[in-house]
Amino acid sequence: MAAKLTPLKDLTILRHQIPAHGLTPNTSLSHKPLLIYRTAFPSSPAITPSLIESHLSSVGVVTPQWRYTMYSTSHFHSTSHEVLGISGGRARLCFGHEENGGRVVEVVGKGDVVVVPAGVAHRLLEDLEGGFEMVGCYPKGYNWDMCYGKPGEESKVEGIKNLPWFERDPVYGDEGPVLEV
Repeated sequence: MAAKLTPLKDLTILRHQIPAHGLTPNTSLSHKPLLIYRTAFPSSPAITPSLIESHLSSVGVVTPQWRYTMYSTSHFHSTSHEVLGISGGRARLCFGHEENGGRVVEVVGKGDVVVVPAGVAHRLLEDLEGGFEMVGCYPKGYNWDMCYGKPGEESKVEGIKNLPWFERDPVYGDEGPVLEV
């Protein structure tokens, strides 16, 4: 079964620029916003992790790599951007680091997609219904690492400046929010 997408003209998109916090660069290096696509995958037909994986793989921009919740410790990736397809439940997430006055806290739910630029800290604050699950994806040819904004990670952070942005939208292909930033 093919995934049904919310038409682009009807898609609600949240865009957030998040200031650096200590050794966590957030969007200060790439200047690409955190993007949240509200209900990109509407609930009918039923959204499953397999359906999200199949659709994102078919667009050909990212490779799905795991199904899991989000870690409850603020972390970021310096070697890759990240695309998260919410496949189950609802959760309150923190982007930018919980101690950052410029942080963003959003509730996301099944069918939402989050595009997290490299360097943007993220963590789970609360699983609101139990069973919060995401499909984690990364641009083809890129592998993710784990950074925590700690001393010794400075050289990793510098590499974020050289990461290319998406040439196609990971959900919508030749059109879409990542191409409008």
